[in-house]
Amino acid sequence: MNDLYAQIVTVFMGFFAIMNPIANTAAFTGLVGDKPNTEQLRIAARALIITFFVILSFSLLGKVIFHLFGITLPALRIAGGILVFLIGYHMLNGTGSNLHSAENNDTSDIAVSPLAVPLLAGPGTIATAMNYSASGGVMGITITVSMFAVMCVITFACFAFSARLLAAIGQGAMSIVTRLMGLILAVIGVQMIIVGITGAFDIPNVG
Repeated sequence: MNDLYAQIVTVFMGFFAIMNPIANTAAFTGLVGDKPNTEQLRIAARALIITFFVILSFSLLGKVIFHLFGITLPALRIAGGILVFLIGYHMLNGTGSNLHSAENNDTSDIAVSPLAVPLLAGPGTIATAMNYSASGGVMGITITVSMFAVMCVITFACFAFSARLLAAIGQGAMSIVTRLMGLILAVIGVQMIIVGITGAFDIPNVG
């Protein structure tokens, strides 16, 4: 039971760090801050519904994708770990990652792009979801999808109260939160790479 709780906390914290709802709230406000509240809520709801189904698809079809493209779990962990580390590195240095960039909005539907993809369901988020679900069987998929659903609800709440949230937190605290999430992401990325390398070369886990 303790292992189950530990897995739930690990998955939740991994998603919390990589989605970073506080920082994404700032991006959301910058994109739709000039729109009426009802329109903001509509955009937020649609973006998060799309995001959830994107991650759900990759969580459920992870093994199918592995077989289809000849991908191994260690390879995913190494590649995903690099992506996660890069996002965390940029956040730790106080700069945005291109993988989570909200710029270059060439479409009229903000909810689809850049909000849902790649801001919320970026490569790092997808790799993290596949990593957690592919190695844990049915229980791993259930925990991954459930924790991501919780994160979507939390993110929607942040978006819904974005104006009040940003005013209460302030720019200085926002920078601290972003850097802290960056550090957590960088560590998660390194851990994914270590596990991927040990799995690829059958190195005993001495941790």
